[in-house]
Amino acid sequence: MAGFLVSRALLSISVILFIVTALYNVHPRMWLKEKWWLLSLGWIALYLLSFFWSDDKPAAAARVEIKLVIIFFPLAFAMLPAFTAKQLKILTASTCTLLLFSIGYSLSFLIRDYEYYIWRYYMSNVLPVLAKKDHIRYSLTLSLFSVWCMYFWPNLKELWLRIFVGISVAIFIVFLHILAVRTGLLSFYIFVFVMIVAFGLRKSKVLAIVISAVLLATVYLLVMNVPTLKKKRDYFFYSIERYNEGDRSGHYSDIGRLMSYSLGWQLIKEHPVLGVGSGDLMTEMTAKYKDWYPEVDQEKVLIPHNQFMVIALAAGISAMLLFVIWVFAPLTLVKKGRNGRYFFCVWLMLFAPLLVEPLLEVQFGVFVYLFFLLLQKHMLKHSAGRNDFITSNSSNDQLHTHISA
Repeated sequence: MAGFLVSRALLSISVILFIVTALYNVHPRMWLKEKWWLLSLGWIALYLLSFFWSDDKPAAAARVEIKLVIIFFPLAFAMLPAFTAKQLKILTASTCTLLLFSIGYSLSFLIRDYEYYIWRYYMSNVLPVLAKKDHIRYSLTLSLFSVWCMYFWPNLKELWLRIFVGISVAIFIVFLHILAVRTGLLSFYIFVFVMIVAFGLRKSKVLAIVISAVLLATVYLLVMNVPTLKKKRDYFFYSIERYNEGDRSGHYSDIGRLMSYSLGWQLIKEHPVLGVGSGDLMTEMTAKYKDWYPEVDQEKVLIPHNQFMVIALAAGISAMLLFVIWVFAPLTLVKKGRNGRYFFCVWLMLFAPLLVEPLLEVQFGVFVYLFFLLLQKHMLKHSAGRNDFITSNSSNDQLHTHISA
């Protein structure tokens, strides 16, 4: 987590050490028992093979390097024994501390020059953040870690730790709305929605409807009154207005996404079997932009902002179909109960960004997707029957569901 916030090199080194530690002295035949890992080999193999029909070999090599983590990181998590409650408390408390520090860093800019940074929001720029200014993956991390803290909350027996984690989560949620990055907010409200629905199905539909109404009213008030959210709302509607007026300059992020979908789909139809090659994604998209939208500057050219389209464009529709199976396969692990609900929430929170971001094409995206999904998957695998983890039959479950909602 420290590497994610401050250093790509530190993140790479720590992930490598994590993989080596987990797989050390584990016979490769044990690897074959991990079905999800075996599924990953299919679509990644096709993606890696696209290197050979890519003209831009350095770009292909860079994308291939990022995908290698997807092979070994899930395997490493699968080989680990169960974490102890003490280890998970250390993880929770230390990550809270790191994220609180990162929030302080971002807020320092707003405090020093409030008017300037509020004005920037109208131009779809957000507060500076750590994680190499990757505000999308950073906001997603705040959202996912808030959910982790809620999941782990019943195991925090020490009063001081409960107070610290509780206050931290409140700050994370408030800052998510101040930062106003839609990916992070969307993932958080997906969690809230799922928990409300689960509560309604299990306990009281009437109360669930009341909670939903209060939540919608709260969200409306936030959007209308929080300056950063209000500016982002204004920018969104202005972008739609410009798009309807025929603006195809690429200067507006929402318009740029729509254009990337349209051109990406055209390329997929032209190269359905093998794709264009992982190294030639940007080259082919640039050529399409010049044909259809010559007014767009080179720095505004985007690959499709949809991970499924990117896989199809790079390595063909067959690779995309294998990727779809890989993405949905973890849902077979979901069972009734608290652990299953939280795992499904995390999966859904990570699924949504795949639809609007090329999440697995960048180092931070791969890390955030795998780390939180695998951590929750690991808990689902090892928590059943343990005395130090709250199960779905706990008397605290109802209270915790209320807190989550």
